[in-house]
Amino acid sequence: MDRSLFLLLLLLDGNSPVGCRLSCGSQRCATYIYGRMGSRDLRLLKNITSAYVLECSRCRLTAPTAGEIQPASFSTTCCPIPIEYSPQSEHQVYRRHGDFRPYGDDEDHDHETPMTFRRFMGFTAMAFLWTGSQIPVYLFGEREACGIPPYIYRDIGGTDRWIWFVLANLLALAGICPFVGSLSDLIGRRYVAIIGSSLICIGMIISSTAKTMNVFIGGMAIAGAGAGINELTALAATSEMAPTRKRGKYVAILIFTIVPFCPSVLWGQLISYHSNWRYVGALAGGWNGLGLLMTLLFYFPPPRVNSLGLSKAEIISRIDFVGGFLSIAGLVIFLAGLQWGGYQYAWNTAHVLVPLIIGFFLMVAFALWEVYGAKYPIFPSRIKQEPRILGLTLLITFISGANFFSIIMFWPTQAFNVYGQDPVGVGLRSLPVGFGILTGAFVTLWLLSLLKGHNKALMIVSSCLMTAGCGAMSIARVDNLHQLWGILIVASLGIGGIVVPASIMTTIICPDDLIATISALTLSIRVVGGGIGYTIYYNVFINKFIPNANHYIGGVMLEKLHITNMTYIAGAIQLTGISLLEGLRQIPGIAGNEAAYQAVVTAGQIAYAESYKWVYYTSIAFGVLSILAACGLGSIEKYMDEHVAVVIH
Repeated sequence: MDRSLFLLLLLLDGNSPVGCRLSCGSQRCATYIYGRMGSRDLRLLKNITSAYVLECSRCRLTAPTAGEIQPASFSTTCCPIPIEYSPQSEHQVYRRHGDFRPYGDDEDHDHETPMTFRRFMGFTAMAFLWTGSQIPVYLFGEREACGIPPYIYRDIGGTDRWIWFVLANLLALAGICPFVGSLSDLIGRRYVAIIGSSLICIGMIISSTAKTMNVFIGGMAIAGAGAGINELTALAATSEMAPTRKRGKYVAILIFTIVPFCPSVLWGQLISYHSNWRYVGALAGGWNGLGLLMTLLFYFPPPRVNSLGLSKAEIISRIDFVGGFLSIAGLVIFLAGLQWGGYQYAWNTAHVLVPLIIGFFLMVAFALWEVYGAKYPIFPSRIKQEPRILGLTLLITFISGANFFSIIMFWPTQAFNVYGQDPVGVGLRSLPVGFGILTGAFVTLWLLSLLKGHNKALMIVSSCLMTAGCGAMSIARVDNLHQLWGILIVASLGIGGIVVPASIMTTIICPDDLIATISALTLSIRVVGGGIGYTIYYNVFINKFIPNANHYIGGVMLEKLHITNMTYIAGAIQLTGISLLEGLRQIPGIAGNEAAYQAVVTAGQIAYAESYKWVYYTSIAFGVLSILAACGLGSIEKYMDEHVAVVIH
């Protein structure tokens, strides 16, 4: 067939774009390809050109037409890219490297998009979503007793269950992520982000106005669901708007926006001490309200390639509701049982065993459904482009989640219970953790882009720092706080070098249209790892603290203060355990005697110090596993190019 006649047919067809919109080296390729056409016209064109060979005008390489195209024919950046056509939906998707980089538009995806006001404001909106997803639990309680929980349960009660406002937030976050990540890849980021910000605002309103602890916990759970949505949206959207080679730098800048909230313990303490803890919720809610407004005004990504050309009914049919239910229910129920065990209920009680068993079988059912039952699974098999790198990176993410919790959940309580409860002092002692994790993440992400990969070396170094730092925290005593500053920084740098960078590495090796799905998976695995790690650490800690408290606090009261009433001794131990030290002044034998009060407080600090070190000993085992996994990683260098997954001008 004459080439001019072929081009004329395209020119005469009103539904098809004229001219190739795909990049070819430094200029546009002159080869013409068919685009969006009706099924009848498309079949006609394919029949007419069945023997025709398309030719790239720049490199002069040839490839067969759509009916005969082989993915291997298009391994170079200059060759025409095949078109995938779905007769059911009558939509086409340009694909390069097989299923790895699908194109659903006529934009240039092979060069970095110039920074425009609209694009800059899109990144700014993502920064608000990112910070907004972190600050509710940072301000309210991820640092547990050293933050503001004592102010809260003094006001609304709930000393026996207050820890659940932290756990409910994290459980909701972990449970919602896998389903919402897949949903975001299908229907788009904008509306999912709006829902996430709205949930956080609603959760903060409920928690800030709560009169009982149960209501407060409910509000934090709602905020946790929104936080999970917004964190994965911010990471996924920023990753896909950045060139693959520069993803590390773009995400590094994104996470750096959390700097004003790194002293979150200090801010929470100062607000609660000088005003009212409810204003903490007002701050978090107001910030997320601003993020919601920014998203509404400035974030308008193009339609998702996954749903291009599909009707609303077809889009809904591709949502894995069964998988979503099984994943959410399984994760939440299993993790709830895990957190109950050894904390509120014995491990052999029905209250712990029933949710553990039900949650486990629901997760098994989810895995079986995804493999054998789901037509459009939440985690498609295409996500495993690099199975070994993906598997080991997810393992490192799981382990880092456990060690992340050993520092972020236990050190601040240790700073509070061992080194004093002055609000400013508590806040200052927590600064190395916040800034260390941020710096570790920023530096590792920046190096990932600067070195064009080298993910293996970066993960090994970060894992070694994490293991050495967390293990060295075991030297902490009542009298050596000055020795811990450097150790805290080392541990935090290592943890920060894994927590977010590992997630970004997985987005680099997964298909463009599944970036939110893989981000959600890494986020859930991190929280699950943290939840399991926290359970292990807490049970290790509590099994050491109870005998240590009996020995040190009971010993001081019996031998030095000559208090023999076991009820008074048990009361002193209980008050020390929940960090309500002022209550000690009401115990007969201590009341009105400052020296006696200080003696009991010091005994409690020693009991805590002797117990916390076992948490850090345990963390070494997790760290060693992380180092071994990092040593087995492969290189991602071949993916570090100028490709942009989503173009926003």
